[in-house]
Amino acid sequence: MAHDLDRARERLLAKRAALVEEDRQSEADRAPVALDQESVGRLSRIDAMQVQAMALAAQRRRAQERDRIDAALRRIDDGDYGWCVTCGEEIAPARLAHAPEAPTCLTCARGD
Repeated sequence: MAHDLDRARERLLAKRAALVEEDRQSEADRAPVALDQESVGRLSRIDAMQVQAMALAAQRRRAQERDRIDAALRRIDDGDYGWCVTCGEEIAPARLAHAPEAPTCLTCARGD
């Protein structure tokens, strides 16, 4: 198995940095919605609450993705990168090229 671990690490770190930047940029959308009816009408407040809910859900997804990236970086450090954490078989290089954070081979990911 010939994985380019340096390249994988670079891609993982770049993906992680992009997720952190997305979190930073969406910080205002996640802020509590003011209930002052004089400054914001009822429908505008409902819209703001929907934006906030979507931003919080996106933040949770980004946190999960960062966790997967961190786990992949640990596998690189431990020498286990590129091997399925479920069955122990090699993960296809094409799968890792598409999703370098993938912890499982395609068979295990599908649940076959």
